[in-house]
Amino acid sequence: MLERLLPGVSHLQNIHPVGVHFPIGFLLGATVFYFLAWIARRDSLAWAAFWMLAAGVVTSAISIATGLYAAPGVMLAPSVKENLLVFHKWIMIGIGVLATAMLVWALIARPMPARARYLFLLGLLLMAAALTRGADYGAQMVYDYNAGGGACQQPIEYTPNGSPILGP
Repeated sequence: MLERLLPGVSHLQNIHPVGVHFPIGFLLGATVFYFLAWIARRDSLAWAAFWMLAAGVVTSAISIATGLYAAPGVMLAPSVKENLLVFHKWIMIGIGVLATAMLVWALIARPMPARARYLFLLGLLLMAAALTRGADYGAQMVYDYNAGGGACQQPIEYTPNGSPILGP
């Protein structure tokens, strides 16, 4: 039945790719909305950002859990795991920790801290930058090395210039 409802999912090696876009959207959206709230001085925008940050923390926990579960079995060449997967994993775990810390801070000073606000906003910018880099590692694995499915021959060896070398 799942194949009829979601035929693309049946080609995935694991469920991790299905949910990874939610924390990316929520956390980047929270960053944008917090900056808009600061510029416009609108509590309604700060509350929207707060709830996006909360949703981003919850969905990032799910994505990290599914990623950690999937990592040992994902069909990638060892060179790709060493050069991409390891960095993707640790950056995204770091984002989960940072996002959780930002949420705790926002919970204490709802919806947005007044004290050290610039530090809070800087933390959001750092989170967004690191998230973008971590997501790029994931995208490289999926689009350059076929980490998401069986569309091409495996394994594909890592190359520093991004031009994959197909395996035997």
